Amino acid sequence: KGSAFPRTARLLKHSDFDRVYKQGRRHFSAHMTVFFLPKEEGDARVGFTVGRVLGGAVQRNRIKRRLREAVRLHRSSLKNKVDVVINPKKSILTVEFTVVVEEVGRAFTVIARKLAEK
Repeated sequence: KGSAFPRTARLLKHSDFDRVYKQGRRHFSAHMTVFFLPKEEGDARVGFTVGRVLGGAVQRNRIKRRLREAVRLHRSSLKNKVDVVINPKKSILTVEFTVVVEEVGRAFTVIARKLAEK
């Protein structure tokens, strides 16, 4: 089992999500859009926005569980001080979990690269 994904590593406050959406940059991939915003200090935090368009509570919770696990597996690659919001697309329900994991990993790699460019 890899590193845990503790509550402190999650974006939970509405204001934090808002800030990432309004001021952050975007990375698009096949099954999700990833918003990210560098910050002054603290560890990387990740949040998920799983809207009603993605299905009922059962589907949405399943999406969140899969995303949380994918993030847990790749969290170590997010070294930077950054807030990340993952916005899954409907297609995430039907795709293999390995694809979700790969895509999250790729997004984190891209984010790390973009932040290193500064």
